[in-house]
Amino acid sequence: MTTSSSTESTHGEHQQLQGYDTPTLVSSLIGDQARAAQAVARAAPDLAAAVDAALPLLQQGGRLLYVGAGTSGRLGVLDSVELWPTFSWPRDRAVGLLAGGSQAMFVAVEGAEDREDLGAQDLQALQPTASDVAVLIAASGTTPYVLGAARAAREAGALTVGVTNNAGSPLTQAVAHPVVLDTGPEMISGSTRLKAGTAQKIALNTFSSALMVRLHKVWGNLMVDLQATNHKLRARALRLTELATGAPTPQAQEALSASNYHVKTAIVMLRAGVSADRARDALAAAQGNIEAALKTASTGQA
Repeated sequence: MTTSSSTESTHGEHQQLQGYDTPTLVSSLIGDQARAAQAVARAAPDLAAAVDAALPLLQQGGRLLYVGAGTSGRLGVLDSVELWPTFSWPRDRAVGLLAGGSQAMFVAVEGAEDREDLGAQDLQALQPTASDVAVLIAASGTTPYVLGAARAAREAGALTVGVTNNAGSPLTQAVAHPVVLDTGPEMISGSTRLKAGTAQKIALNTFSSALMVRLHKVWGNLMVDLQATNHKLRARALRLTELATGAPTPQAQEALSASNYHVKTAIVMLRAGVSADRARDALAAAQGNIEAALKTASTGQA
């Protein structure tokens, strides 16, 4: 029996998995997962368009609102919570909504995803505005909870981005920027936690990371806006400061200590030869753009 959803269709290969020896089984699963990256690559133009549409909204103070159910919802929550430690993106500007609430992160809440009205209510509770970006995630593209949230986001004027693994699904029609990751049938039929979920993770990583680069959270290819909240991350901050400035370890450490372990500030201090306060002022005036901050700091215009 076939369905209109490719992610729910039966895979044409590997129909006797229980008979595979372990090396063959593992290799087969890996090989099928590799198709996830290919699906995301095909969607690159749509991802780029979504990034360009979202950027000006975030620059004016908008939020990223992730919405999903099950695996898709958990991946959205994961992307939202990682933006603060990685890029110092404010926690209240990256919010993840999961059908069934926070407890559904660990235990499936049966039936929660079937309520379109609940998706709309949860989204509306966040008081979305036209500056917000709603990222709606559903492998099937038919999840009522997600479609309800998409409707509420549109009604509020928010930008809507839909990440789905099924072309022509209702979600693609419900959003301004559909991103279709055509991964096809799963090797274990219907288990969208496999390559459909892998493709979603890659797409979300790409979308949010591209935005953070455009928002000056990266310099060169260095993660210069991290939160150095433990020993490992403080060591990483030191290494990044050394790489960005060429300063010897003692000098880099001194700048980091003076800047409260803010790598961007330490970079401007060391490269422009200014105090921590002057470097902070220059970065604030340049909206976090290190290149612009270096110019104003060194010329005394910060």
